[in-house]
Amino acid sequence: MNVIPQILRKVYYYIAIRLKPNYAEAYCFRGSIYAKKGNYDKAISDYNEAIRIKPNYAEAYCFRGSMYAKKGDYDQAISDYTQAIRLDPNTHIYYHYRGNVYAKKRDYDKAISDYNEAIMLNSDDKYAYIGRGNVYRVKKDYNKAIADYESVLRIDRNNYITVYDLIGLYHKRGDAYAEKGDYGRAISNYTQAIQLEPHYEDDEECAYWCAYHKRGDAYAKKGDYERAMSDFNEAIRIKPNYAEAYRNRGVAYGKKSDYDRAISDFTEVIRLNPNDEWAYFGRGILYYRKGNYDQALADYESALRIDPNNSEAQKALETLKRKEQKQ
Repeated sequence: MNVIPQILRKVYYYIAIRLKPNYAEAYCFRGSIYAKKGNYDKAISDYNEAIRIKPNYAEAYCFRGSMYAKKGDYDQAISDYTQAIRLDPNTHIYYHYRGNVYAKKRDYDKAISDYNEAIMLNSDDKYAYIGRGNVYRVKKDYNKAIADYESVLRIDRNNYITVYDLIGLYHKRGDAYAEKGDYGRAISNYTQAIQLEPHYEDDEECAYWCAYHKRGDAYAKKGDYERAMSDFNEAIRIKPNYAEAYRNRGVAYGKKSDYDRAISDFTEVIRLNPNDEWAYFGRGILYYRKGNYDQALADYESALRIDPNNSEAQKALETLKRKEQKQ
């Protein structure tokens, strides 16, 4: 981030406000600088002043709504976006932002309605398509979700879609296909995400390692455990502390009856997350299959100490005790 121009702009707005105290836009712009720094309360204070000076300032309501959304005050955010829409009903971004907040509140029908309106006003609003697609995925309407992601891909990439957006879209469309049970198309999308550069290692939605992990999971669900393990290996190589990749590789080893390697992977999951009840349960199952009943018993009990209501662990423990009684 280039800090000096930000500081200069902030000084400029301070001077502008001192010279012209009723300059609503200066408060709004200074609020945006506070917002970029994560100082949401100071940003809200400036937006309040802009609105006091200029009560019909739709953009200030929108900006303030975004701050309330960042703070998790979704009702106040919706109120501000609604006011912005009342003042300026033809600006698509206000509907789009309000749709995002409705989605966070799990009011999915209202979210879809707002995304529909945003798209009607601006058919190139890629984030409205993505937001609506995400909501359709939550509602398990995978065909509509995929259609929305494909709508974004049809938008002129040179003008609208960055590489980051494109990677994210392949992830999302792959996820929708995977959730739909179409693992072949899921694999194709994750492969396209892997092939794109640059790789965004810190963002799970677009990370290189995450694409390998998701593709490995899709291969595993197709029963192709060799390719699955190859992808899990790559995900672990890139991100050595990624517990889910160890877990899924452990499951794949278990499917191939390679119990020692499977146990080793579940042990690593437990090392990374000692309160993972399902890792203890999974390792207990593996020990049971190896005939190591004492360690299976210990793992089932560990799982139940973490979650006494884990019915799968309870059933496994009861089965093991009955087996021991018969011997």
